[in-house]
Amino acid sequence: MKRTLVIYTNKLEHAEENARLIGSVFDELQAHAPEGLRYMVLRYGEGRFVHLVEQRDGAPSLSDFEAFSAFSEECRRTMARPARGE
Repeated sequence: MKRTLVIYTNKLEHAEENARLIGSVFDELQAHAPEGLRYMVLRYGEGRFVHLVEQRDGAPSLSDFEAFSAFSEECRRTMARPARGE
């Protein structure tokens, strides 16, 4: 099992769009209900986000989902502070 924690800060003017894109990721995950993939996002403070992904062996990756790819592309563009992953 693989667990990934990512913490970052978005530019304030992009925080709401970031949250909307995250919501689209959850919508797609709910529609497909992938076995063995768990995803959680916390939003705190001004434009700060924490993402936790748990992926069992053989489970699909978040990057397999179109909404996550769109979110990732936009997030890289609007990040105020680089992401920290653990």
